[in-house]
Amino acid sequence: MQNINIQMDLSKDLTSFMKSAKRPLVVLLGPTASGKTAISLKIAKEIGGEIISTDSRQLYKGLEIGSDIIMDEAQEGVPHHMLAIANPDEPVTLADYNKKAIGIIDEIYERGGVPMLVGGTGLYISSIIEGYDLDGCQPDPELRKQLEEEVKEKGAEHLHEKLRKLDPAAAESIHPNNLRYVIRAIEINMKSGNKKSTKSAPQFDTMLIGINWPRAELYERVGLRVKIQVERGLVDEVRALVEKGYAADLPAMSSLGAKEIVPFIKGEAELEECLEILRRNTRKYAKRQMTWFRRYDNVKWLTPKELEQYINS
Repeated sequence: MQNINIQMDLSKDLTSFMKSAKRPLVVLLGPTASGKTAISLKIAKEIGGEIISTDSRQLYKGLEIGSDIIMDEAQEGVPHHMLAIANPDEPVTLADYNKKAIGIIDEIYERGGVPMLVGGTGLYISSIIEGYDLDGCQPDPELRKQLEEEVKEKGAEHLHEKLRKLDPAAAESIHPNNLRYVIRAIEINMKSGNKKSTKSAPQFDTMLIGINWPRAELYERVGLRVKIQVERGLVDEVRALVEKGYAADLPAMSSLGAKEIVPFIKGEAELEECLEILRRNTRKYAKRQMTWFRRYDNVKWLTPKELEQYINS
């Protein structure tokens, strides 16, 4: 009976939301390796949804294994968007992502479907559901050069701390090693006086569904995920990118699942050492994701048991 109740509760909530929302937007959030893919497919079939990835790493071609992009044959007929849309050396800013995603949302409405945001990059999710104003400012080559020199002299952590003082919300979501994003966020703050997270009125009626794992269990899932990625060919995937000459400081190459493997490809470290760093960095990333998601006060959180029962019901 509990199984039925869980299914009915979530289905009832979705039905009620769909009846009342003028511009419905379902948001499924959770840390990496939490099981978002399976439940997103089930919900999409229930409400006629189309899925828009909110994972910054899934934007790049050639990182399908490292970023866990869902394969075409596993999509079960549910349309997916914002997957592998850019080459590894093609910059995609937060403003770029936001503009493309909003355009896709409007297209889904025109088709009579329901847009669903699914993924773990909190800043991408917030930019849409909280109506971020991302006009920002024009690039400043001189300022960027100055900030790049600071990195060389004082390190990435120094620059990230500078961002934290200017815009704590942006700093929380951007990894210190993602220098391009850190520099752009500082640039916006210093040149325009506006935080990267300046907000306007939200455009959508949103329902947020989250997956909340106990930390120890989530970390076990992270370890299993890394194991599966290696079995699927993660090392060869990263080797192919390195052999094509993509620089280590590109957003794609500095993303989780790529940067940890590069030292092995270059003969600078043993594979197991690199994989342990990947597991550790993924655990830290998951922790940062949950810190961001807990900023939202209207999430319908599912326990692992509820997640499993809903998927299997």
